[in-house]
Amino acid sequence: MMFTVNNATRTALSALALSFAAAAMPAVAQAQDAAPAPAKWFKTCSKQEDSDICVVQNQLVAANGQLITAVGLITVEGKVNRKLLQVTVPSARLIPPGVLMQIDGGKGTKLDYAVCLPDRCTAEIPLTDAIISSLKKGGEVVFTSINFRRAPNPIKIPLEGFTGAFDGEAMSQSQAEERQRMLQEAMQKKQEERNKAITDAQNAAKQGN
Repeated sequence: MMFTVNNATRTALSALALSFAAAAMPAVAQAQDAAPAPAKWFKTCSKQEDSDICVVQNQLVAANGQLITAVGLITVEGKVNRKLLQVTVPSARLIPPGVLMQIDGGKGTKLDYAVCLPDRCTAEIPLTDAIISSLKKGGEVVFTSINFRRAPNPIKIPLEGFTGAFDGEAMSQSQAEERQRMLQEAMQKKQEERNKAITDAQNAAKQGN
């Protein structure tokens, strides 16, 4: 999703993209009006070519199942060694402001956009020990992007469970696949409930006329 420098960095992004469910990004502007579902931190690891890749990640999903914001801490070790913090937000963003990260209302850190696609934009910065320490100590992190109307769009993600995910064991491949399946089913159920509510409201309005 992000890097084009070499195969190892591309594989890191591939691991991240699996859980971010890029297909869920369209119509996210409307999704932001809906109450988001609770977000949870989890870690996946895989071996790609000569590198070990681990991604500690989280995604905030709206009540209708649409992805609002995704964040991933990517560690690549082996033939290539690199650590990155990436944040994916909806498209139609102003590029120069980037994404502002604030932990517990502290001083903001700017993430510059690395790429924008029709359905999403991804910003990144090097992942440092100081950032990791602040996330472990924090209670919440807020990522603020600026939409094309020049309006700030702050998205809050709780940091509860971050330390356990970062320091703990990674999910197995089967666990990651099961988590993704359950997420997709929950998203589909919420969308069906939303569609039914709209249909019921329309039918009620017709009967009232």
